Amino acid sequence: MPNIKSAIKRVKTSEKRRAHNAALKSALRTAIKTFETKVESKEVEGAKEAFLVATKKLDKAATKGLIHKNAASRQKSRLAKKLNELSA
Repeated sequence: MPNIKSAIKRVKTSEKRRAHNAALKSALRTAIKTFETKVESKEVEGAKEAFLVATKKLDKAATKGLIHKNAASRQKSRLAKKLNELSA
């Protein structure tokens, strides 16, 4: 454990940020899995709603720096492709 006051604060804030980022990333993964489940069960309306939720979470994660913007774009593209194949 650090002795210097600023280092103690750093440990606390970094732990808080780590927990927050982990929660956001978990919610993001859950949204993507929900979408993929809807696609597998061929629920078109449910998949469209889940797609909107997943893309919103991906955009927000990219904006906050949780994931790279190109990674978010790639994932959104793949999800859109699955949705288009389902509705076609």
